[in-house]
Amino acid sequence: MLVNTYDKNVAMGSEETIKIENDFTLFRFQNDGAQPFRVLKEIATGLIQFHFCLKGKAKLVFNEGSYALDLREEKAFLLYNPQKELPMNLELAPNSWVISVVVSIKKFHSLFSAEADVIPFLSAENRDRKYYDESDITPSMSIVLSQLFHYNLHPSIKNLYYKGKGYELLSLYFNRTEDPDAEQCPFLIDEENVLKIRKAKDIVIAHMAEPPGLQELADQVGLTLKKLKMGFKQVYGDSVYSFLFDYKMEYARKLLEDGTHNVNEAGLRIGYSTASHFISAFKKKFGTTPKKYLMSVGS
Repeated sequence: MLVNTYDKNVAMGSEETIKIENDFTLFRFQNDGAQPFRVLKEIATGLIQFHFCLKGKAKLVFNEGSYALDLREEKAFLLYNPQKELPMNLELAPNSWVISVVVSIKKFHSLFSAEADVIPFLSAENRDRKYYDESDITPSMSIVLSQLFHYNLHPSIKNLYYKGKGYELLSLYFNRTEDPDAEQCPFLIDEENVLKIRKAKDIVIAHMAEPPGLQELADQVGLTLKKLKMGFKQVYGDSVYSFLFDYKMEYARKLLEDGTHNVNEAGLRIGYSTASHFISAFKKKFGTTPKKYLMSVGS
């Protein structure tokens, strides 16, 4: 396989490790709970870390808590220290999503050696020194990050999809001179439009039990119905209600795994008035009933 993945869920916080290649790994962290979600991973010397905060905020802790860096929404960090190990000690605030990429300096040089003169990190003066950089997540990067959280593809191509998105994310991170989407997707180069689409997503999630109609949603965010449909599809790779369905099912699954809600309560929480309708929807999404799913994960 091109990519190996595994999931770990703790209450409403979850992490997924995606091994793209031997020296190239992607981590997906999602905290939809009300408490901070902490992650601690050993990172060997000679590895570069990229951290992207798509939603909420997080904190990178160093030297056993002696200091920390705040990773804010729509911000990215690049961290590298060739002299010492830099463990990934990450604390996600409630309702926060982070993508982290760890790649070896050797792999990085093989990808970008021809462009070393335009990438500050690879300049001669920085090559053997510790390096830190904070930058904005561009609209193009935001689209890729959102797709990594909201992919809706057949499982057979999941591995290839992750690999492609991992490389695309790195490419866009170092693309500071032009927007590659400008020609084919003019709608997305308008940061204001992208923000409106994100607002629409936040609205339907906040009201997932009783979401607004599409025209009402378009009016709330200040877009035409056509632009809302087109923009949502471009940013999140799916229609508004298909995206919401997947989100609701994942949310209900985590409620059930957490053990705080039974089947009826989880269904009501996401807008299903009867257990039978919720069970049918859950089976459509996951291929099994909530009860059988819980038995399979040992809850």
